[in-house]
Parts: sequence; structure tokens; C-alpha cells
Amino acid sequence: MPTFTVTSIIDGDTFEVNPQWKWNGQTGTRVRPARYDAPELHAYGGQAAKDKLARLIQGQQVELRTAHKVDRGRLVCEVYFKNTNLADYFPEWQ
Repeated sequence: MPTFTVTSIIDGDTFEVNPQWKWNGQTGTRVRPARYDAPELHAYGGQAAKDKLARLIQGQQVELRTAHKVDRGRLVCEVYFKNTNLADYFPEWQ
């Protein structure tokens, strides 16, 4: 699978990548990993979730696998970091 560089962290379960992804005739930079749901930024734990994701993948290479859909401009897909599904790093939000 192609690798992408994580360029920014939006919140605990949304980030941007470079280059753009392409799927089913759509393109974009925002990614929403499948299989976990972090607290929203305004909710309790939201900033901690964002910080944890940033420490893990900011500036790193990730693989985007098995896309499910595009939701609000974000590609919802299986994301792998160091050959491990990103969701496995966040069991508290599964």
C-alpha cells in the first residue's frame, strides 16, 4: 500500500496527510482511522487524545489500507503505523 506523511493532527481521530489520497473518484488530505473513536476536542479528554495521536504519528509515515467511505471530506479507512493498525494503539477508544 502507498505510504503517506502525516502533516497535521486535527483531533484524536482525524489527521491530514501528504500526498493526497485518491479513492472512488474523490481526493483529499483528511483521514479518519476506522475502528476507534476518540473524544471530541471540546469534550473531556479531547485535547489529551489529540496530543497522544500527535506524539505517535506527527511527521511519520502511515499506510492507508481498506477504505470504507468518505465522510465529511475524510477518508475513513484502516490506517497502519509500523505495521500495526492505528486502532490497536488506542484500546481505550475502541
